[in-house]
Amino acid sequence: MQKEYKTITEISGPLVFAEVDEPIGYDEMVEIRTPNGETRRGQVLESTSKFVAIQVFEGTSGIDRQSSVRFIGETLQMPLTEELLGRVLSGSGEPIDGGPEIEPDEERPIVGAAINPTAREYPQEFIQTGVSAIDGMNTLIRGQKLPIFSGSGLPHNDLALQIARQASVPEEDDESEEGSEFAVIFGAMGITQEEANEFMDDFERTGALERSVVFMNLADDPAVERTVTPRLALTTAEYLAFEKDYHVLVILTDMTNYCEALREIGAAREEVPGRRGYPGYMYTDLATLYERAGRIEGRDGSVTQIPILTMPGDDDTHPIPDLTGYITEGQIYIDRDLNSQGIEPPVNVLPSLSRLMDDGIGEGFTRKDHGDTANQLYAAYAEGEDLRDLVNIVGREALSERDNKYLDFADAFEEEYIQQGFETNRGLEETLDLGWELLSRLPKEELNRVDEEFIEEYYVEDESEELAQTAD
Repeated sequence: MQKEYKTITEISGPLVFAEVDEPIGYDEMVEIRTPNGETRRGQVLESTSKFVAIQVFEGTSGIDRQSSVRFIGETLQMPLTEELLGRVLSGSGEPIDGGPEIEPDEERPIVGAAINPTAREYPQEFIQTGVSAIDGMNTLIRGQKLPIFSGSGLPHNDLALQIARQASVPEEDDESEEGSEFAVIFGAMGITQEEANEFMDDFERTGALERSVVFMNLADDPAVERTVTPRLALTTAEYLAFEKDYHVLVILTDMTNYCEALREIGAAREEVPGRRGYPGYMYTDLATLYERAGRIEGRDGSVTQIPILTMPGDDDTHPIPDLTGYITEGQIYIDRDLNSQGIEPPVNVLPSLSRLMDDGIGEGFTRKDHGDTANQLYAAYAEGEDLRDLVNIVGREALSERDNKYLDFADAFEEEYIQQGFETNRGLEETLDLGWELLSRLPKEELNRVDEEFIEEYYVEDESEELAQTAD
């Protein structure tokens, strides 16, 4: 039997504290009825035999000591059905697109269950994003968690939309993959109304909404709602992946807003803060989200995550990117200098990394030369970047012919390989061929990270000779 209390003792920020006469379950759902008859939903955040702390999803405005508290006896559930594809939901899982009510096939707790490590299948299959800086240099693998590290004012939202629009799973020869479809779960946390309009306009304009489920938590929505938005998104992703055999890409933006909500709630609970005021348990909390990516043996579907976060002050030692980097398998850096040059997307491949890239490229997965091409492009661009610093000191005239070729390569790499615009969808073949066009501007003897057979097959001899004649 559901118990109702009128024992609210304190209201602090997004939290309501109430006295109880028996222990209440952690994460249990709560209904709070205000004196004017309005009903708010909440969740038990802390529970003892004498009191509970309740986080209220719709905000605590209008709640006073005369309000009644009723404990539902179950945790927050996400209604799940394949018909969610094409729908737009609020940050708390309510439809906001004017469509019909959700008629679920089943409901599941949003906390989810950790994947048994012995049942995990190692991620080693390619997801094509259509972005050369990612596909060619920092390849995304099914079941991977690969965050995007950005900064305030940088176009990470444009890159997120481009990936959501273009991401696809290349055709597989393996019969077990037959029938697997691709879906995108887009979880927005603490974004402005302007950003929300941009997201929705793009989803509708490009038709990407048809294969997507969008969860939208706005900046003026209660901070507490931000703590459930990614869990609702991931619960939906797990259902589509492991019950309906979809390959699901989950894009979560902005994780910095999520962590700020954790800090706000921690302050309201008067917790002892950790680094820079964030809760000491933030690492564990983030891990409960990120570790829900993966593949399960015997299941055709997969859950891949791209969390996006804005680094305060562009500082990658800040607790949010620092802890995220520990948990995830690499990172994609959005660079402010490249953005100021008009490079779109402004991805800096030098500090970027995909730790699972080697397992998802090469023979049996994508073109065999993929790994060697990426390594050689990386090495040549890094050398060109180092030489730019030297030019600032001694001038370009003091450099050798070889050094000048590397400087030209670095410029061309940014202007032709990284630069592609947010509307261009490049296939992997096009990306790798473009890489070889750039490498062919260097002498053959400089390609010391590429197998001879690939040089013979892909090196563009004529262009190299033409450059040599020009130099003479």
